Amino acid sequence: MTYKYPKVIAEIGCNHKGEMEIAKALILKAKECGADVAKFQKRNNRELLTPEQYDTPHPNPNNSYGATYGAHREFLEFNVEQHTILKEYCESIGIEYSTSVWDSTSAREMISFGPKFLKVPSACNNHFEMLGILRDEFTGEVHISFGMTTQEEERAIVAFFEETGQAKDRLVVYSCTSGYPVPFEDICLLEITRITEEYGNRVKSVGFSGHHLGIAVDGAAYTLGAEWIERHFTLDRTWKGTDHAASLEPAGMAKLCRDLKKGIYPALAHKKTQILEIEAVQRDKLKYRKR
Repeated sequence: MTYKYPKVIAEIGCNHKGEMEIAKALILKAKECGADVAKFQKRNNRELLTPEQYDTPHPNPNNSYGATYGAHREFLEFNVEQHTILKEYCESIGIEYSTSVWDSTSAREMISFGPKFLKVPSACNNHFEMLGILRDEFTGEVHISFGMTTQEEERAIVAFFEETGQAKDRLVVYSCTSGYPVPFEDICLLEITRITEEYGNRVKSVGFSGHHLGIAVDGAAYTLGAEWIERHFTLDRTWKGTDHAASLEPAGMAKLCRDLKKGIYPALAHKKTQILEIEAVQRDKLKYRKR
């Protein structure tokens, strides 16, 4: 296997708590940690939620920023102008901006200022109206997570992009288990192998979106063929909100980026010669010689 240089996405999502200054602080810290992308989320909550869902109280009141689930989501939502500011800030410090889009309106809004790629979360990968917008009205890459998705549904998604000949050049698919956090036995890393074997020659690349604890698994995911590694990112895992507990803090993100880029990536190679230069001195000194 030929390994491409690993790319790390710091999934900020809504961990900014609705505050632009925290969002910028997370972007800067992601850059300092060595991440390649700072990624957010964009929802049109009236379009995405039914009236009943919108007006129902948050299932976990301790994590809620509003009296109803809809009010909670609106509190955490940045508008197009704010996303534009975040993209400009990312560019000013040298990290890629991206966002997940959850509905057709959000997809068109985010397309309007030209990010390099947009992500489709597992929850919305069967929203073919939105997928059509991303396929037909957007020129960047489309990244799609395969959490809580059947193999038949996976095939339909890839085939949808193949209809216009765009899958191989624009589509990135992610192995993912949708849970917060995911126990190790449910991560199912060998799904990366299955996805790579089935789609590796049909899509641009394969990624891994993890919601587990720690960073040991991510190196294995990369070794199995995931070029993109996505992890939720926060400044403090004890903050109020649903995603913080399954997120990496800066120390963890920095170690992940270091291990992938400076450890695992250069280590994944065959020997250039049967006896490496570093071994030659040891061979001369230590190798057994028959007397």
